Amino acid sequence: MTAISADTNNNQNISTSIECANLLSLTPDKLARRPTTIEETGLSTQLLIQLLIKHIQELNIATIRDLSAALALSGGIVQSLMDIAKDLSWIENKQSASNGQMRYALSGVGEKEAELAFSHNGYVGPAPVPLIQYVSVVTQQTSRHTQITKQRMNATFKDLMFSEELTSAIGPALNSTKPILIYGKPGVGKSYLCRNLNKLFKDDVLIPSAIEINNNIIQVYDPQVHDLADCTSSEDSETLFNLDQGHDPRWYLCHRPLLVTGGELTESMLEVNFDPTSKTYKAPLQMKANNGILLLDDLGRQKITPVELFNRWIIPLEERRDFLFLPNGVHFEIPFELILLFSTNLEPAALVDEAFLRRLGYKIEFNPLTLSNYQTLWFNVCADLKLSCTTETFNYLINTHHLVTKKPFLPCFPSDLLSIVSDQIKFNELEPEVDNQLIDTAWKHYFVS
Repeated sequence: MTAISADTNNNQNISTSIECANLLSLTPDKLARRPTTIEETGLSTQLLIQLLIKHIQELNIATIRDLSAALALSGGIVQSLMDIAKDLSWIENKQSASNGQMRYALSGVGEKEAELAFSHNGYVGPAPVPLIQYVSVVTQQTSRHTQITKQRMNATFKDLMFSEELTSAIGPALNSTKPILIYGKPGVGKSYLCRNLNKLFKDDVLIPSAIEINNNIIQVYDPQVHDLADCTSSEDSETLFNLDQGHDPRWYLCHRPLLVTGGELTESMLEVNFDPTSKTYKAPLQMKANNGILLLDDLGRQKITPVELFNRWIIPLEERRDFLFLPNGVHFEIPFELILLFSTNLEPAALVDEAFLRRLGYKIEFNPLTLSNYQTLWFNVCADLKLSCTTETFNYLINTHHLVTKKPFLPCFPSDLLSIVSDQIKFNELEPEVDNQLIDTAWKHYFVS
């Protein structure tokens, strides 16, 4: 590739003053300030120029505003990059658009350089953030600053039918730095509760589109994992030109992530992956879950054994930092700032030995609901499905089916059984009323004799 008279990576020059800020008063614009120059991006000019020409090749013809939106960089930075590319004869002017904006395209030499850039790295998206900034922001956004109290737990889970004994065990566990193992029979609500734990954290966090390590780019933001905050809208070109508003648009403002993985988990998913087809690096699961919750559901059913999994995470669990490497041999360190949950239907002692169990810190057993909570949940589900049900009909369910078959009061039963009842009502065009016959039919179709 043609040599560029460029800066070396300027990671070390990123301002560290934000690390001294009061953590309680940090806002996105303070955590990730908008860069106004190439140097303030923390990236090498060479990397930015290569990303610029890849975007132009993708767009065919582009304006400065188009490229500002694509790179998530200010118009001033993009203009500086364009000036360098012009000096290299990689870019040529095209006829102005109807609104007067100058349009640009790649020259013949620029096309070859773009193809060469794609052959080395296929990433095309917002400019990445340097590793040093990623580490700083993730560390400051830790959920450990949120104190989980009994009042917060009760307010958050008041509509969920979990016992006070259970929520009183989960709360302190979330205040610890230790991973949590929850276990119990299938259907007792383990996964359901875990998937609702993010409700305890009301704040949002910054997630980078990608990070840069030694001019290598790793994609971090994943729309299947990261939910954009309600106040987040895509940066338009007008906003990108206004440098005194908002945070660095290379970062997305998202709800704290909740990443759930189950039997599909493999050892490779815990490492940086390189896709040879797209020539892009993808972040591992724990990196995508940073500043949020990572739930490993159905522990013991994965292709990687619990012992192998815990061996991989001995240092991260103890030191809250993880060591990763790229296929090209580059090693780097990232924060392990997440709440790690393990859920299993198996007996904990059958998974790993006592030494590993000690490292988990909290082992919390989930049990079936009490009859009172089961009844409350039953009528809550009836209301959700717009079904009416009498207390006598509910008692029929308990006395005729639960007590006779000795089925425990699992929180999954009301939703599952009443869904079948609702299906029967719709099919037979009945009034939305739960009766004994409908319960008999639902029970028959739900359980195997």
